Amino acid sequence: MPAMANQLSSLTSGAISSPFSQLRKLLAGVAPGHARPIELTIGEPREAMPDFIQAKLDEATALYGKYPPIRGSEEARQAISEWLTKRYALSDGIDPDKDVLMLSGSREGLFYACLPAVGRKDVKGQPAILMCNPYYSAYVAGAIAVGAEPVYLNATKATGFLPDLDEVARDEALLARTVALFINSPSNPQGTVADRSYILKALELARTYDFMLFFDECYSEIYTEAAPVGGLEVAASTPERFRNLVIFNSLSKRSNLPGIRSGFCAGDPQFLEAYGEVRNMCAPTVPLPLQHASAAVWRDEAHVERARDAYREKFRIADNVLDSRYGYRRPAGGFCLWLDMSHFGGGDQAAVTLWQRAGVKVIPGSFLAQTGRDGTNPGAEYIRVAMVQDSATIQEALERTISVLR
Repeated sequence: MPAMANQLSSLTSGAISSPFSQLRKLLAGVAPGHARPIELTIGEPREAMPDFIQAKLDEATALYGKYPPIRGSEEARQAISEWLTKRYALSDGIDPDKDVLMLSGSREGLFYACLPAVGRKDVKGQPAILMCNPYYSAYVAGAIAVGAEPVYLNATKATGFLPDLDEVARDEALLARTVALFINSPSNPQGTVADRSYILKALELARTYDFMLFFDECYSEIYTEAAPVGGLEVAASTPERFRNLVIFNSLSKRSNLPGIRSGFCAGDPQFLEAYGEVRNMCAPTVPLPLQHASAAVWRDEAHVERARDAYREKFRIADNVLDSRYGYRRPAGGFCLWLDMSHFGGGDQAAVTLWQRAGVKVIPGSFLAQTGRDGTNPGAEYIRVAMVQDSATIQEALERTISVLR
């Protein structure tokens, strides 16, 4: 217990904190160097929401008077299972009653999943939760909350911006006490997509050492060329199907609905059964009118394709303006740029320079990561640029960037 208390102090003391809190401190007292500042920090989509969303909410107003079932309504789970079956060509489909669980957005789902992950496996010593580094804050918060050791697996240019699973496989002592591995694909912030062989390798490790593979796919529908491979489609081709795998997704990025807080997880039915019981004790639920609207949103692809077209245009702008500056390459998925600022003092200094001289606000990469097992922070030399503004604003922001970071 003392060890867990000490870990929790890293959150309460600010030793580990939100990247946005860190940015506020970094830029405190620094005035923007332009009359019209441009905000490119928060990954909040600003494309059009589905035009039918309000009508669907209005249809179900009376359902605000009912407690939502913890697993989600039959209507919503059925819509999600149909979407997953079609999106990933699952020949045997997916059982909406056993293989799908509704979440109040994927963030809380990722956090709470750490509870049953620790509970399902007995280990000698402190449980370990492995995570891609840079990481999403819910991963590390969940690990710390359950008293597990967060193990940061650096995802660098040298490793293809995904954790080196071969290196992980060599550490059998670590894997023996590992209860979960978080992988994000398409990755945030680098935009890398894990291919089929990578996912299969991660899944084989999870099954060999009996830990959970948590596959965060919240950016799965934002891409400019090929649709990213999904965890379920890889797992479905194995004899064990979804064993040891749970994927997470939501309507926040796919459908430009971050405020609706509607997501799901799907996969290993045995894990989801236990997870559902944990959630029934303490987790938030999605109001039934939002679940009704969500079902309609999962069944519509037209608004998703319109958003993808908008991102394609923004990345065409980035291609033209940035060319090969800052190690730019068009990401395979997601809507962020991961730009190398090593020639400009690193990510922290570049973020200050951009704000102070150009009025462009970005996140230093070091704020999205921790020092990994090799003693380095893989984000230290980078900045993250969220391509969520309109095309004209994106073009202006990138032009301002190259005007001050030459």
